[in-house]
Amino acid sequence: MTFTVCVFDAYGTLFDVAAAARAAAAEPGQEQLAEIWPGLAEDWRRKQLEYSWLRAVMRQHCDFWQVTQDGLDWALEAAGIKGPELRERLLALYWELEAYREVPAMLADLKDRGVATAILSNGTVDMLKAAVQSAGIDGFLDDTLSVESVGIFKPDARVYRLVTERFSCAASQVLFVSSNGWDAAAAAGFGFRVAWVNRTGAPVDRLPARPHHVLDDLSAVPEIAAP
Repeated sequence: MTFTVCVFDAYGTLFDVAAAARAAAAEPGQEQLAEIWPGLAEDWRRKQLEYSWLRAVMRQHCDFWQVTQDGLDWALEAAGIKGPELRERLLALYWELEAYREVPAMLADLKDRGVATAILSNGTVDMLKAAVQSAGIDGFLDDTLSVESVGIFKPDARVYRLVTERFSCAASQVLFVSSNGWDAAAAAGFGFRVAWVNRTGAPVDRLPARPHHVLDDLSAVPEIAAP
């Protein structure tokens, strides 16, 4: 099956969300962070997502930059780290997250195969623009779609509908790619064909819908999208 559109989640899928903590930990004077950064990065990401879900349920939307800061504040307090300097450094690095190493070649391959490409993310327009430009992949994307246009976070169906409206296509014509199991399940339930990038070997989430493909990384996406 050949798809007309391939859409990617951003954070954790195209961009390594642990990169900010890892980079800061390697800087001079960050010996304390160097000992704990994997756990800090995990807590930061977990709370960032939890706050997005809770705000959606409570109907108290804010933008993703706010929940990113709130998640970091929780993680820093949990780790017993005080002081504004490290907080500001980590937040600055979040605007420069590294793309996974296979991303540029994978996106270029999709474009060579004639598949439209886009990001669909909880991130704000400014956050996504910065990440895309920092990674040097802006030339491979046809659009970047943010939840801010509908005012609610994933996995609300209104978010996934942004894709079919933007590309004037049926859900079945879209290959959706995400590293988040809950996002993959929700997108499959919406009607997309879904590839879940399971870099950690986690079990499939027990939700009403399941991904159609489970991948170790993004390398196989072009062959799935346009064999």
